[in-house]
Amino acid sequence: MKGKFLFVIAYVLFSSHIAWSQNTFDIVFNANDRDQKCKECIQAFRQKPKEARYSITRENDDLYFEVNDRNWFNTVFKNADDGLAIDIVLKNRYSCALLFVESNQIKGLLLKPVYSQELKEGLKFGGQNTYRVKVGKIPKALLNANVEYNILFLGKKNLCQYYVTYDLEYYSWDLLDMGMYLDDLTYGTKQIRSSSSAEGTAIRNKTLKFIVPFKKNKSNYSQADIKPIYDSLRLTDFDIKALNIKVYASIEGISSRNVELQKERGNSVVAALQAYQKPTIKTVVSSSENWVEFFNDIEGTKYEYLKSQAKEEIKKNIEGSVSRDMEYILKNHRKAVIELELEKKEKRKIESASTLVNEFNSAVSEGKIDLAKDIQNSIFEKIRIQEASPDILRDMDIPRQAKYAKLINKNAAYKYIFDERQALIVYNELLDLEKLVPKDGEVKYNIVVMEIRLWRYKAINIDESTLVKEINALKNYGIDKSLISRMMSNFHIVISDKFMRNRDFDNKDKSVEYVNNNYKNFTLSDYDYLSLAQFFSLYGNSDLAVKLLERKARSIDIDENLLFYYLNLTLIDKDLTKKPNYRTILLNAYNMNNERFCKLFNSVNDGGVTFQLLDNEFLRKTYCENCRN
Repeated sequence: MKGKFLFVIAYVLFSSHIAWSQNTFDIVFNANDRDQKCKECIQAFRQKPKEARYSITRENDDLYFEVNDRNWFNTVFKNADDGLAIDIVLKNRYSCALLFVESNQIKGLLLKPVYSQELKEGLKFGGQNTYRVKVGKIPKALLNANVEYNILFLGKKNLCQYYVTYDLEYYSWDLLDMGMYLDDLTYGTKQIRSSSSAEGTAIRNKTLKFIVPFKKNKSNYSQADIKPIYDSLRLTDFDIKALNIKVYASIEGISSRNVELQKERGNSVVAALQAYQKPTIKTVVSSSENWVEFFNDIEGTKYEYLKSQAKEEIKKNIEGSVSRDMEYILKNHRKAVIELELEKKEKRKIESASTLVNEFNSAVSEGKIDLAKDIQNSIFEKIRIQEASPDILRDMDIPRQAKYAKLINKNAAYKYIFDERQALIVYNELLDLEKLVPKDGEVKYNIVVMEIRLWRYKAINIDESTLVKEINALKNYGIDKSLISRMMSNFHIVISDKFMRNRDFDNKDKSVEYVNNNYKNFTLSDYDYLSLAQFFSLYGNSDLAVKLLERKARSIDIDENLLFYYLNLTLIDKDLTKKPNYRTILLNAYNMNNERFCKLFNSVNDGGVTFQLLDNEFLRKTYCENCRN
């Protein structure tokens, strides 16, 4: 233990010497003819398909190089003296106790290089379209250390490329949400989630988001204060089920007092809203200082110089008269971002599901279709809150007649929204319904939704030109052009996957371009923003994903997961991260979830992107200012 501890300390203190005192084997650094020796290696990287990915993985003390494109692998390691080596880097190198991080060509401990013949002979199929080859062992002294693994790509034994491995979390991509027609266009619950998260689908509750400004030093809010807001939301038909309040203080003054005051304000708002209803509102209240809008609003003013200062330095510099002079700016920063989840008041709440089914069947047999629709919605609500099984839909007796098409369509669409595994069954039910009402636009819309989704999962064979005609023909049945444009974007999202699998990159790029040119024709939900950004990123167009999200990243009401996805896309962009506005985005993420933000700078093995992000002085400054223990 003592020897390992001394090794880490020596590395931290004398890292500039370690880089050149350690064994560099036969690797050639900074040779005069490097450009010539590395020409083929560099050319291989320039010609690397955007979809080709590689990384270092660990199994016990063994390290493996993994790649998903064998053709590109063979191009990189073409000559006998082409190879790679691993640089094992320790997190101690980035301690906030150090004034700066030393810049070295080799950051840690260099392992013996592996060359072309050994790499090609050892490359094995690793499953899921990946190949891997063993490239080294971790020294015993470092087995329990906080380390990461960088890759040196060698061309004719010369160091040509040095790569850091980043663990940028991928989110499972999805289509833009098209909804399904029930009484009207209805959407399932779609949460922004990572690829490791569980998926669930149901009819979503109505949600509203709004902002409440606060007066300086006021913390108590009465029912009378809230009544105009309550009335404007027209909540007479709804109860507030859940309330998420993010409360922001202006940045002047003592931080602890600011946070305490904002919590009081948030709880006061909750109490005022609770007074309007009997059902208890589930609430989450969080608070922080509003550095995001402070930095946004001083841009272009005489106070812009403050953007480069540390937070405590800013607080000190605006004490007294300066903060009073800035009140016209600061007064806009005292606010709460309030998100309400609303639940429709259910007048048949006390009735059992079986009683409702009997009432529904009676209404249908008596031809009272409007009443049947209303009861049908009450049955759906029982299923949504799990007071009834979806199997109860089978007990609803609906004649196969055109005048009951709306009821049949609603049952089918709800069945799919509640459980997407029913997609093929629902698709066939809708095709059968279309025979009864061949000119019903809502039924046709639902059918095309199912075709696109089933095509995505390769559950049915689709003639692509016929599908395009069906989508465009929806305009003849009263379907809004924005919904048609959304469908066409989904068509190109799905077909892009086909083009990529067939290595038809030219047509894939054309479909990506189509989506990029058309998403402005319809409104995007937070989930849609994520789906679209992930689509651009997965298909080698991260710049489009960044452009899509950059305007939202500096707003305090952005969805948390969407903001962190934006960070995933941009943290490794050194040109972008040094811009003053990027600090604003980092602080936005810290305010939303400080634990999650600080974890980004953990090692790959500890759930982070990479601690080597801290080589970037701009990121390190924000990290050490906010995350330092």
